[in-house]
Amino acid sequence: MKKSPLNLPTIARVISQKMTIGNLTTAILTASALSIAAISSGCSQPEPIEQNAPEYGLVTTDDANEDIDTYVLPQDTAILDEPNADEIFYGKRLLNETKRLLPEHVGAQMNCNSCHISQGKIPLGDPYINSYNFYPRVMPRSGKEVDLTKRINGCFQRSMNGKPLKPESPEMLAMLAYMKWLSQNTPKEQKVDIQNTGKVDESLTPDPVRGEQIYKAQCATCHGDNGEGIKDSRGDIVFPPLWGDESFNIGAGMARTYKAAAL
Repeated sequence: MKKSPLNLPTIARVISQKMTIGNLTTAILTASALSIAAISSGCSQPEPIEQNAPEYGLVTTDDANEDIDTYVLPQDTAILDEPNADEIFYGKRLLNETKRLLPEHVGAQMNCNSCHISQGKIPLGDPYINSYNFYPRVMPRSGKEVDLTKRINGCFQRSMNGKPLKPESPEMLAMLAYMKWLSQNTPKEQKVDIQNTGKVDESLTPDPVRGEQIYKAQCATCHGDNGEGIKDSRGDIVFPPLWGDESFNIGAGMARTYKAAAL
């Protein structure tokens, strides 16, 4: 910062000698404004900080060790460049505000992004990044092939403890559009090398005493002392409940201890 060339004490002394009391205040304010302007002109404008978008390797679905390209996580502002921008933005909103926007289809006090953290964009937060290419696939539980539409409706029925959407509804198509955009046209035979959830040894025997200690230290701040979740002043869910009528039902993956621990 450059030093101001103005000498405020000298200016004030000259003013006080030559001017009447009536307009002294105006003169001092004028001198102060000049000083501030001089100081401001001597300061350089701060340069904007550029943040690089997260990048992940692209691998083939057959060989996860074969790194063939790079996936760059898109910024939401890039949606504006898409011909179906309104539909993509609507899908993004629905995933963020599912309970508020689709109350007739959500029985729990939860949103899709209660489990899919940060709009489905981050590692270990069950991201949507590979979802569009991952389906259709055979589900281990049912042994049947399902497409992404059926998989989303499965979440509505179990994780949201609610009712499925019509497959061709604007809401379903909007959520599919958001997930397709997030995939950034990754070829079907490739996938983004990003970890969906943490790894849990399913052979471990759960220890409720130690689990209570870990919960109090790591989880209670957001999910409440008893897992009841936290709502804002309007009653909208901020952090989801982990049990009870306002949470997922027994059919949800989160009802499995190893699944809940992985998230």
